[in-house]
Amino acid sequence: MAAKLRKGDTVVVLAGKDKGKTGEIEKVDPKAGKAIVGGINISVRHTKQTQNSKGGRIATAMPVDLSNLAIVDANGKATRVGFREEDGKKVRFAKTTGDAI
Repeated sequence: MAAKLRKGDTVVVLAGKDKGKTGEIEKVDPKAGKAIVGGINISVRHTKQTQNSKGGRIATAMPVDLSNLAIVDANGKATRVGFREEDGKKVRFAKTTGDAI
């Protein structure tokens, strides 16, 4: 299956505690079906101080399921992604506007 969401895409969250928020994909794990989006699904980890690092509360972005993300089109709305062939190459496009992504 071709990757509909890739690193660097701007996406909107469709479900969960961060529903409606937008962010940019930092990392995608297609095998697990998850992606890490900047500023979305933040979890706070409490770490103990060591000789090398300072302790305290560290906020990290946790993975979000790909089914809960939708790409943002040129109008700023969530859209589905389709594929078509242009000049012999496979190109992703937004289903709402028809523009290449």
